[in-house]
Amino acid sequence: MRDFIKRALKKLNKLNPEQVEDLVLSAATEIDRLETVLESLTEGILVCDTRHSLVMANKYAERLLPIALFEAGNEPIWTRVQDEKVALFFEATLLSGDRVEEREFTVEVKGKIRLLSLSVLPLVRNHHVTGSLIHVEDITDKRGKEARLRRAENLASLTTLAAGVAHEIKNPLGSISIHIQLIQKALVQNREMFQKAHPGGVDGVGQQPDAWFNQMDKYLGIVNEEIDRLNHIVVDFLFAVRPMDINPVEGDINVLLSELAAFVRYELEEAHIECVLELDDSLPLLSFDERFLKQAFLNLINNAAAAMGGGGILTIKTEKRDAEALISIQDTGTGISEENLSKIFEPYFTTKETGSGLGLTLVFKIIREHQGEISVKSREGEGSVFTITLPIPQKERRLIGFDGV
Repeated sequence: MRDFIKRALKKLNKLNPEQVEDLVLSAATEIDRLETVLESLTEGILVCDTRHSLVMANKYAERLLPIALFEAGNEPIWTRVQDEKVALFFEATLLSGDRVEEREFTVEVKGKIRLLSLSVLPLVRNHHVTGSLIHVEDITDKRGKEARLRRAENLASLTTLAAGVAHEIKNPLGSISIHIQLIQKALVQNREMFQKAHPGGVDGVGQQPDAWFNQMDKYLGIVNEEIDRLNHIVVDFLFAVRPMDINPVEGDINVLLSELAAFVRYELEEAHIECVLELDDSLPLLSFDERFLKQAFLNLINNAAAAMGGGGILTIKTEKRDAEALISIQDTGTGISEENLSKIFEPYFTTKETGSGLGLTLVFKIIREHQGEISVKSREGEGSVFTITLPIPQKERRLIGFDGV
């Protein structure tokens, strides 16, 4: 069609009014078709002229990029972009004439944090650059799926060596613990024997025997604490890699969360943390294993409390959305850096000095065993929100789909 229009334009002075009208209608139809294609794309397209002014943008690009109200004009595109990092990228790339593909940026789109992939390509016609094409793609969900797949693969790889190694560690730890207890009993007996033999103490020695016994008790106590800590790590490790024996039954998730909030309320108050419950009464019964979900929620609550060292607000919220139940645990703590955000569910990743790095891995596994998903949004200095999505049982979905039947 475009070739036909080009040929017709060359003979424009020879066309009669009816032919000119047909030509204009054909051109309008062609333009309308191209605009429809552009607006139907699920990727953003922006076109700039040789002065780097924005001359065209489809609706998807306007929704994704924080651009001031689109108007074709003479201002460079970077002056219209409200995100500073993206604006600087456009300015540097367009002025240098470089071709850049799939540069990733985190931007806020309608109050939500999205991950965008931006490409800047030259527009070439008849071997001449006539402007620039900017391609915008929202890769948030894509990266999320990749991260979830990577976490699942990491969990699977752990199972190949976990059980044997864990047992090999756990057995000598048990033996060490028993022998430490025997040493402590022997020290108690020796202390009693010494006190009976020397009721008035011993003069002329550098350190009194009582002080020596106390010092030994202190050292052995530290050894016992470290044995307990190692045991906890081994137990968590085994839990993370072994198949879970999930026994889901129908229950009220709001009741479970209310009981958990009451359980931790005293500790939260001591830490100057206010616990706010925003529970959706319309949430139907869900199918879950109370033991495991309680462990997952408690882990998230403890992490949130640890992030609010100077106090803050912990908000536990439930919501019904279509065929899913959403449970969010939000804090006003220190937040998580962008660098660490994609790693927090990976085994052994921790920012704590004494953490095993398995806490959130266990949470991830428990939620996946319940056919759910877990995601996190966070900004440093502004806090974090963990959102768990659990499926509503099938019969609930039928009731929604066939209301009144």
